[in-house]
Amino acid sequence: MSQLYEAIVLDRVKQPRHAGRPAQFDAQGQGANRLCGDRVSVYLTRDGTMVQHESEGCAIMVASADLMADATLGKTPAEIKDIFESFSHAVTTGTENPGLGELNALTAVSQFPSRIGCATLPWRALEEALQNV
Repeated sequence: MSQLYEAIVLDRVKQPRHAGRPAQFDAQGQGANRLCGDRVSVYLTRDGTMVQHESEGCAIMVASADLMADATLGKTPAEIKDIFESFSHAVTTGTENPGLGELNALTAVSQFPSRIGCATLPWRALEEALQNV
């Protein structure tokens, strides 16, 4: 199982599906971790049809941003909040949640408390973007 999760994270770092600044978007949120240098910008449309990110930093943060974009695409702000709460619980406790799909690949960060911030940084940027929609 650990190899599967490592493969998911590495795949998302090497070939992110939602990376880049879109030509048009309705809201943007940003996040930065001064301790490790991770930086992320999240872009979304008002109708939830597009979530993209520009990420620079560790593999955990970049993979989390890309997996987050998949998981939240087309979701309402309330649904996104619920997903984030489930994800936050999963990466804090190491408990997988079948509803999170590939996001479960990041539950192993629970063993490294300093990495939880890396996994949740894109989500905090998304929260900021949602406030600006």
